[in-house]
Amino acid sequence: MTGILSVQGDFLEHKAALARLGEESFEIRSKEDAERDFDRLVLPGGESTVQRKLVGELGIYDALQRKIEAGIPVLATCAGLILLADYFRTLPVKVKRNAYGRQSASFHVDSEFSGVGSIPMTFIRAPCIELAEDGVEVKSIVDGRITGVQFGKQIGIAFHPELDSDTKLLSYWLSLK
Repeated sequence: MTGILSVQGDFLEHKAALARLGEESFEIRSKEDAERDFDRLVLPGGESTVQRKLVGELGIYDALQRKIEAGIPVLATCAGLILLADYFRTLPVKVKRNAYGRQSASFHVDSEFSGVGSIPMTFIRAPCIELAEDGVEVKSIVDGRITGVQFGKQIGIAFHPELDSDTKLLSYWLSLK
């Protein structure tokens, strides 16, 4: 069962993409939701500043922090990548916000994700990873910028796999135990 942070952003798209793979999920909107039992966590794209504010105000932070530190698999896309690195501080990378410019500079490419193969990558006001510390595996690079990493069972990506029909990356993440 996957918990999806659902205070803002594209959580419904993640829910639909996971459902296509047969993965049950639920929306985390409150402290009670965050304290439920679940096996994995999605931190979706959206507005990281708004998400951070709401996670704090709604009392969600502590429960999610405990679960992340306990080692549940986490998929952090776009704004979720920023949250995982800069707010929860469990992904040892330095993230640059809006690395590719404004929303009008959004783009789509097919590129290699190590261990998965070539996959479609949709970038929307995307961040990039400027520095990956020791122990962080760089999984994808687009235009000379790090766009995907893995640290243990945490995957941080600058793009949106939930917006494409290809499910290889999500299947890979679901295979992490």
